[in-house]
Amino acid sequence: MSDNEKRMSDNEKAPSSDDVHREQGSAALESGPVHLHGLPPDPDAHLSEAEKAEIDRKLIRRLDFTLIPWLCLLYLLAFLDRTNIGNAKVAGLATYLGLSVPSYNATLTIFFVSYAVFEPITNILLKQLRPSIFIPIIMVLWGACMLGMGFVNNWSGLMAARWFLGLTEAGLFPGVNYYLSCWYKRSEFGIRAAIFFSAAALSGSFGGLLAAAIENMDGLGGRPGWAWIFIIEGLLTIVIGGVSFWMVHDFPDEAKFLSEEDRARVVRRLKLDQQASADHETFKSTFFWEAVKDWKMYMGMIIYMGCDMPLYAFSLFLPTIVSNLGWGNTVVRAQLMSVPPYAAATILTVAIGFIADRTRSRGLCNICVSLLGVIGFSMLLGSDRPGVQYAGTFLGALGIYPCIANTITWMANNIEGVYKRGVVLGFVIGWGNLNGVVSSNIYFAGPRFLQGHGVVMAYMAVFLFGGSVLNTLLLRRENARRRRGDRDHWIEGKTAREIEALGDKRPDFFYTV
Repeated sequence: MSDNEKRMSDNEKAPSSDDVHREQGSAALESGPVHLHGLPPDPDAHLSEAEKAEIDRKLIRRLDFTLIPWLCLLYLLAFLDRTNIGNAKVAGLATYLGLSVPSYNATLTIFFVSYAVFEPITNILLKQLRPSIFIPIIMVLWGACMLGMGFVNNWSGLMAARWFLGLTEAGLFPGVNYYLSCWYKRSEFGIRAAIFFSAAALSGSFGGLLAAAIENMDGLGGRPGWAWIFIIEGLLTIVIGGVSFWMVHDFPDEAKFLSEEDRARVVRRLKLDQQASADHETFKSTFFWEAVKDWKMYMGMIIYMGCDMPLYAFSLFLPTIVSNLGWGNTVVRAQLMSVPPYAAATILTVAIGFIADRTRSRGLCNICVSLLGVIGFSMLLGSDRPGVQYAGTFLGALGIYPCIANTITWMANNIEGVYKRGVVLGFVIGWGNLNGVVSSNIYFAGPRFLQGHGVVMAYMAVFLFGGSVLNTLLLRRENARRRRGDRDHWIEGKTAREIEALGDKRPDFFYTV
């Protein structure tokens, strides 16, 4: 209490603790983070601002070098394992197993069904089991599925292996994005998510090179070259999964690689950024229903399907598209020709992550980048000249890959609450991956694949571009209402703790547009 409050006259009634908390709550919008519940003491309170900034830079650098590289490796392997079937097809998988076009497409489809069905619950499991346990376990399991694919001898065996591959891989991408959003401020997350996702584009380059090398093992041990693609990559995933028990760390307040002071610094950074990511929430069904009732989740699902379906279509069929251009007179050359578009996409993905973090204009980045993809697939549709089509694959990759990481970051930035964010990201990513069913059934009329290119272009124009425009406008309108004070009544009569629990419904929480 202030000195004035201590000098109240005897006939004045002293305010109750609830009254004090409510007064603090009503002042929270003006006073800011000083009222945040559970804010640890500042270990650097005695230092100057310059010294604090230097400690903060060193802390972020340490987090980056400890967390990001290993997670990128994990996602590189995950994306490699789910899309290498495209390289295996070029290497003779379909001929060896006697697959027709519909039966081959069915093996692609079944992966997305199990992947999407199990994805929404994986972030809850991640939070309950801890990242250092959950992520390595699912890695070893999907590596075993991939290894098994190298020994299938019929379509039924391949279908079963692909089903379980989707089930076991479901937790990695939403889990890691959720995990990283619990370590970094909203203005820092975009570039990290972009670097993490660039591993997917890099896996396209690496996958082509690796497949070209493994192809030379054809006949070794009585197994064809395409089988060795699955065997080698499956064994690699199992080994990396085992090492991950020591390389994947838990959430900030439990991370053993940080000192107690550094853990306090990380938690303070999150709290002061209006994030509850470091809090120990107990899961309640209300968190699930809060997510399901939030219109931003559905906008995220629309936007993400507009880039995720094209992502899988591009990744699964690029080797086939390139081989049909007439340049790949050998299987190895066709694999190698698929590398450059992925390399270009990797660079732009990281660049957009950096730009979006600095400008906080994630919607505008989506809008501009998606137009590159629309132009690229227009070129694939409109010309049968190999040079034009190959250039179209470059623009297609440039229009797809940056939007994946940017959209996930955009959603994570605008959803507050530990479990609510996890549920929303699970649904957004799960719905996007369910649209992978579409991607695996539209490329059936080669060599031009007009139907496939047309559907991909429509997805990007309507859902990615159109959805990004609409979401940007809606978020701008909501921010304007909060600045005018139209939402201030949401905190009337609430304590500071209750206001903090509102998450992104706090009137002083402004959305990233």
